[in-house]
Amino acid sequence: MIRVVFNKKGGVGKSTIVANLAAIDAASGRRTLVVDLDAQCNASQYLLGAGFSEGPAGIADFFEATLSFSIRATTIKNYVIETPFENLSLIAASPALAEMQSKLESRHKIYKLRDALKSLSADFERIYIDTPPALNFFTVSALIASDRCLIPFDCDDFSRRAIYALLENVEEIRQDHNADLMIEGIIVNQFQARSNLPQQIVNELIEEGLPILPTYLSGSIKVKESHQVSRPLIHLDRSHKLTQEYLALFEEIEKRKKPKKR
Repeated sequence: MIRVVFNKKGGVGKSTIVANLAAIDAASGRRTLVVDLDAQCNASQYLLGAGFSEGPAGIADFFEATLSFSIRATTIKNYVIETPFENLSLIAASPALAEMQSKLESRHKIYKLRDALKSLSADFERIYIDTPPALNFFTVSALIASDRCLIPFDCDDFSRRAIYALLENVEEIRQDHNADLMIEGIIVNQFQARSNLPQQIVNELIEEGLPILPTYLSGSIKVKESHQVSRPLIHLDRSHKLTQEYLALFEEIEKRKKPKKR
């Protein structure tokens, strides 16, 4: 199963959500892979810590190899590295991703990621994809490659206005490129329970029938601590309130089965 976390807005917690859900999956005993497609490299730095400074070969090298038609080099398994956490592997990002986008688009490489990740189905039970804050080549590639999509939402009016376009973007890609793509839900992130406005916005979206997941993620300084020490929350403090929310969110999305085709 391949899951992508997507939002065109920056600062909504995509990388944090990817890393923490993947860490929970891996801690459950499943062979899990994170693919970081964001040139900011946040998920890669989060999971590798000081190890990321060594500049491991990663997804940018894979895409570069597709441009050179090197069969050996385009075997995506060659770019998988281990993280410090059991069962959790990574294909790291690089700032070089930003420079190669137009070349990949002009050479029509939009399906390369999908085909490459399919080849890893025997090696990994779960794959999580972190995407850049834009609907660009890498995000579209991720949506085409994925079975399921999660959309983080950070409870402000700008995000609310953007959510409808996001849902339309996913539906368009589902219709044109990936009929199996399913929106698992919208993750309410950085939720302030004591503030009236976030609750009002979320309630209105629920009333409109949007797929808001029932577990909300609180805003917490623990996230910054987790980033600083490069340890997902489940490995930092399992008893913390936010960790428990992530565990509940994970259980919620695991229950959401894909509808049967008629």
